[in-house]
Amino acid sequence: MFRIQLTPEALDDLGSMRTFDARRVVAAVESQLSHEPTQETRNRKRLRPNGLAEWELRVDVFRVFYDVDDETVSIVAIGLKQGNQLFIHGERYEL
Repeated sequence: MFRIQLTPEALDDLGSMRTFDARRVVAAVESQLSHEPTQETRNRKRLRPNGLAEWELRVDVFRVFYDVDDETVSIVAIGLKQGNQLFIHGERYEL
């Protein structure tokens, strides 16, 4: 079982969300990333090399970006996808 850790930026992202949405994201992270975070699924995929993270988890319109080391999953950022635009920390982000 993997240990899940959030960076301060990811905690800020969660804090800026509505409580209902934040609970959905946390529940998805716990259920999807605690056992096989590097197994690609319909909602989980490995990203092309970028400056943010190696993996992405889709939770409805939200995107959870994370890295995996040994037995730890580090949540780097949580973004909002609107159409073909991604917003992280309230700013438009290009992967």
